[in-house]
Amino acid sequence: METMQTVHAVNRQGNMQTIDDAMNILFSKLDEAIDEMEQGRTQTIEEAWEEIDRI
Repeated sequence: METMQTVHAVNRQGNMQTIDDAMNILFSKLDEAIDEMEQGRTQTIEEAWEEIDRI
């Protein structure tokens, strides 16, 4: 029987996260961005990359 291993990553702030943690953060940010877009609020590509870099 094979065992499953949890994959971990270290973000730029040095915090340990699982891939699931990272995906949950990204999906949350995507959901927020879609809400913002639906309300007519947008940001520049530079602002978007700055936010991505903070994750």
